[in-house]
Amino acid sequence: MLVVAIALGALLAVSVAALGLYVQHVGDQERQAQEAAQKARRTGPLALPPIPAAEAGTPECAKVVAALPRDLRLGESPVPRRALAEPVPPATVVWGDAEHDPVTVRCGIDAPAELTPTSKLVDISGVSWLEISEGGRSSWLAVDRPVYVALTVPAGSGSGPVQDLSQILRDTLPKQPVFP
Repeated sequence: MLVVAIALGALLAVSVAALGLYVQHVGDQERQAQEAAQKARRTGPLALPPIPAAEAGTPECAKVVAALPRDLRLGESPVPRRALAEPVPPATVVWGDAEHDPVTVRCGIDAPAELTPTSKLVDISGVSWLEISEGGRSSWLAVDRPVYVALTVPAGSGSGPVQDLSQILRDTLPKQPVFP
């Protein structure tokens, strides 16, 4: 009886250890699958939904797009431009790579419904911005230039991209009243 009790105890210990290894293996596989899915989402041509952008073909937007850098700094990292999937929205540039979610600039978009005479605007380097946050992303809309320009960044991107775009807009497009 003592031998049976010892054998059953050993069998139980081996079973628990095997179950622990199996659970760890399954967890590792799930983490690897999640990492692969995130990397796939962050690489390759990015499909963007169409949005109304009646002024995307204007000379002002051509100037803005031409002035945008090849690499965008996010923190200490230079992030390259990312290809867009067909159909490519006009006057749109995206940066991103396997380590960074996309950062998007769209020029010539229509006036957002959130822009009202009582909207809270933020001045950054001489450019008036309206921030709209939704779903872990923030869109910053430059509202005091001849065309509306939107910068969409993932949460945690810091203020660098909006500061950089403010300088480009300040140097590229003339300031005008938000509500002419």
